[in-house]
Amino acid sequence: MMVFQGSPATEVGLPDAQAPRKLTTVRGLGDNVFRVGAHGGGVLVLAIMTLVGLFLAIRGAEAIGSAGTSFLTEQAWEPNSGRFGIAAVLFGTVSIALVAIVVALPLAVGTATYISEYAPEALRPLLVGVVDLMAAIPSVVYGLWGMFWLEGQLLPVAKWISTYLGWIPIFAVPAFDRGNPLATPTVFTASAVLAGLVVSMMVAPIAASIMREVFAQAPVGEREGALALGSSKWGMIRSVVYPFGRGGMIGGTMLGLGRALGETIAVYLVISPIFVINWHLLGTGTNSISSLIALRYGEASQFELSGLMAAGLVLFAITMVVNFGAGIVIQRSRSGAAS
Repeated sequence: MMVFQGSPATEVGLPDAQAPRKLTTVRGLGDNVFRVGAHGGGVLVLAIMTLVGLFLAIRGAEAIGSAGTSFLTEQAWEPNSGRFGIAAVLFGTVSIALVAIVVALPLAVGTATYISEYAPEALRPLLVGVVDLMAAIPSVVYGLWGMFWLEGQLLPVAKWISTYLGWIPIFAVPAFDRGNPLATPTVFTASAVLAGLVVSMMVAPIAASIMREVFAQAPVGEREGALALGSSKWGMIRSVVYPFGRGGMIGGTMLGLGRALGETIAVYLVISPIFVINWHLLGTGTNSISSLIALRYGEASQFELSGLMAAGLVLFAITMVVNFGAGIVIQRSRSGAAS
């Protein structure tokens, strides 16, 4: 019996059929234009971000060089006297952002879940439009709403929390006398909680829109498989929709956190700026980096302007760290892989 080592194509002088074939991609004009545009857009965004960081670093170098490490540890803001730092405003920025995220996250998840899973088909487009419209409302409108309506509604709630949960340090308000029924409630105005609630109303619609889009893309086959195995509607959501949309939930939350960290006008309208670290979130007085820049920019000297640029650089760096961290978490979560 004769055994051929090669393929029939080899016997007749043709290329070996078992050899790897080289594939070449022929792109048309439209593909090449899109490829160049996509790469160019990505490079342009990175270049702009780099230039913004360099601009802030160069303009804030004078203040950073003068203050040194005390720029991050000093609470007072008196650049013209040589005593200045962002410890107080940095703490206020983070505390307002955390309050906003703690309130906005359950609202966003609940809203996105209801719209994508429970809302009637006829009502769903209306709800989607309302949520998207809330995300487009200018921040100054939210600030006015917080200043003229929400603050008055929050006072009795803050008073009750401080009275019965004041043993928790962040809820205690030392200036409030719980034993005096006539104690003024003004010690609860313009607090970090008020600013955080206002910002949360701005963050929740953005996060909810992202989560809703991700939840709607959960595989139909896996949804039906979970229901066929006897799972309830809520069980299917917990075992299929939420694991599939984990990346979108994290991304929406981090995008909202970036918005909360940099919010200016709404926070500026509802806070009472102070330059002392205020651990009592319900008490009057807080501050943020963006509000500091808006408050002092118009009357700043050349050196103070350098200090404001340095503060903006710190806020820029924090935002970049949050976004890059969110990207790493999303990549590791592999949205949809666990469902």
